[in-house]
Amino acid sequence: MNDTPIDAPQIAPAAEHLGISLELPATGRAITRMTVREDMLNQYRSLHGGYLFTLADTAFSYASDLAAPISVAMEASISFRKACEVGDQLTAVCEQRSLSRRTGVYDVTVSNQHGDVVALFRGTSYRAKVIDSPPETPQGAPS
Repeated sequence: MNDTPIDAPQIAPAAEHLGISLELPATGRAITRMTVREDMLNQYRSLHGGYLFTLADTAFSYASDLAAPISVAMEASISFRKACEVGDQLTAVCEQRSLSRRTGVYDVTVSNQHGDVVALFRGTSYRAKVIDSPPETPQGAPS
């Protein structure tokens, strides 16, 4: 993985609608941010899980797209760890864990402004366009 920041791609319309910003894009890594709004709450007055998933999925999407062109999500899961309230400022940090010829695995940690982990997300990407040679995987690591 290359930690050198690259030019930020255009934010997707859905993310823009939710106020999600993209920061520090680099190959295999991305950070997204979002502030919880009143219209994002569920019946319990906490952030609806779908919005939290969208924040994490957006970070995953940019990290995987920057690692390989024409990359799409193959699967994703999330573990909700802590409720979020109106005004919470959330940060999703996505990091590439594994990259092979066709697939990549990415982990996203979502935290609030206090540094509390509110969600853990894992996504697997699939590249529709095959890369000629994948980057080296550390010895003993799955590919």
